[in-house]
Amino acid sequence: MRTDYHNHLEKGELTLDYLKQFTDQAQAKGIEHFGISEHAYHFYQTKDILRNPWVDARRYYDMNDYVNLFHQAWSQDIDVKMSIEMDYTPGKHNEMKTFINQYDFDYVIGSIHWVEDFGIDLAEFRSEWDKRDIYDTYRDYYDQVVTLAESNLFDIIGHLDLVKIFKYVPDDETFLLEQFERATSALANSKTCVEISTAGLRKPVGELYPDPRLLKMCYEKNIPIVLSSDAHEPAHVGADFDKAVALAKSVGYTSLMTFSKGERKAVSLDA
Repeated sequence: MRTDYHNHLEKGELTLDYLKQFTDQAQAKGIEHFGISEHAYHFYQTKDILRNPWVDARRYYDMNDYVNLFHQAWSQDIDVKMSIEMDYTPGKHNEMKTFINQYDFDYVIGSIHWVEDFGIDLAEFRSEWDKRDIYDTYRDYYDQVVTLAESNLFDIIGHLDLVKIFKYVPDDETFLLEQFERATSALANSKTCVEISTAGLRKPVGELYPDPRLLKMCYEKNIPIVLSSDAHEPAHVGADFDKAVALAKSVGYTSLMTFSKGERKAVSLDA
């Protein structure tokens, strides 16, 4: 069984023709459960959740158009899940919950891209890594992983250790494992699944998310998984899934989760 729940239309348009390029690729790759989870910050309806100059310059979609696109797809028997990827924003739990509850999402992804005003995965902010204490940044990042899990707002956490994207990683392994431990403990007490994302292979870090040590902790704490490519163009749908499956099996996983209208179901990795 294959899932690819983390994909974006933002490089194209909210049209059925563009969406079909993604779903056709998913079908060709043998992906049984496929979803689009556009970044929530692109939508006018999220302006009360996340605001900063970088985000505000990229807010250009209306949720009504997004929802209508999926209804068009479903009317033509195109099998695609409707989702959203929300930037988890501390202090905005009520606003995030209100937004999520307005729409009939199949699942919701929560991700962390910002540590206060620092866009940790953005090329425009890369030089900031050399100006900041890496231990403080990691601690603040994993603080947000913990409170994201505790919010219980999200079905999936995206690219769990995205903070490593530019290969800035603390030298102190004990410190790093402490962050992994508290993150997975919080996730284990929530409804949140973890994705194995192949997107990291296309980033400077050149490896899957999450780190095998972190994924092993997830497995030991019975945290479910999904597989995702985080494709921002059709060609990347299902990319490197053989490596994602191999990683999942190497730490012990034999199943993953599928979603439909907020309900989840475990299926075999080998189904």
